[in-house]
Amino acid sequence: MAQNTQENYRDLTPEEKQVIIKKGTEMPFSGKYNDHWQEGIYVCKRCGAELYRSTSKFDAGCGWPSFDDEIKGAVKRVPDANGRRTEIICNNCGAHLGHVFTGEEFTDKNTRHCVNSISMEFKPQSNTTD
Repeated sequence: MAQNTQENYRDLTPEEKQVIIKKGTEMPFSGKYNDHWQEGIYVCKRCGAELYRSTSKFDAGCGWPSFDDEIKGAVKRVPDANGRRTEIICNNCGAHLGHVFTGEEFTDKNTRHCVNSISMEFKPQSNTTD
C-alpha cells in the first residue's frame, strides 16, 4: 500500500479533483466502470491503494459501479455532513469514493458501495502462469 503522504499522490485532472477532493459526484451512467466486467482489482485513483475486487462488483442499475464488499481495511465509512448518507473514502489517502447503502437486498451481503468511476483505476487480473 502506498504511504499516506502528499508526494506519493497522483496528479489529478480538474474533473478528478472535483469528485475526489471536493466530494462531487459524476453523472450517472457516465463513468467508464459502470458497465465494466473484466476480472481484476479496482484501486484508488489518488494513491493507488487496492479498494475492490471485481468479484464483489454487481449491477445495481443505479448508474455507478456497485460493490457489495471492499478489500478489508481499504475503505472508511464517514457520516455525510447532513447526516443523511454514509460517505466512503479511501482509508489510505481520504479520497472521496462515493456512498454506501445497506438494506436494499441487491445481494446476500445487503450492502451497496456506490462508487464514482473517476475515483478509481482498474488493474486487470494477470492471466500468466509461472
